[in-house]
Amino acid sequence: MLAQSITEAHEALADFIADRSNLERLETVAHALAGVISSGGKILAVGNGGSCCDAMHFCEELTGRFRDDRAPMPAIACSDPGHITCVANDYGYDEVFARWVTGLGNQGDALIALSTSGNSVNIVKAVEAAKTKGMTTVLLLGKDGGKLRDKGDHRWIAPGKTADRIQEIHMLVLHTLIEGIEREVGK
Repeated sequence: MLAQSITEAHEALADFIADRSNLERLETVAHALAGVISSGGKILAVGNGGSCCDAMHFCEELTGRFRDDRAPMPAIACSDPGHITCVANDYGYDEVFARWVTGLGNQGDALIALSTSGNSVNIVKAVEAAKTKGMTTVLLLGKDGGKLRDKGDHRWIAPGKTADRIQEIHMLVLHTLIEGIEREVGK
């Protein structure tokens, strides 16, 4: 029965690849993010739960290294427990990412927002805050895209019936974006 999990992951990835626009968008978004970095901007990333871990992983690959030695690139994931618990306590959990984006984001920066449902209120508010600041927004969503479906500058809606299958595709997209960013600005 566990082999079924691998089969489901394979099918979700095959469905993702079958939509050629998903693959074409990789070059466009990697180029846009490389432009943010080359212009002196930074990339912020947000997500809840496993998606927060994916946001952290994405950012550490940019500030650290992915495949090749190169200079660190400016990327920050909103994962600071002090910030999250302070804002959640004082303003409510719906505001934890929006206040962070408002405090750290600038025009010309980019926000990567991950939500397997596309409906997480705190992610929706972060995207709205990023748009207000003049930031580029890149959305990695699942299911039908939810409330965020048409809110970003760039988006992927990963096929999959469960959050884990969606997150597996999100991580593949994130790794591929890092590879593209490194090709443009990492040498």
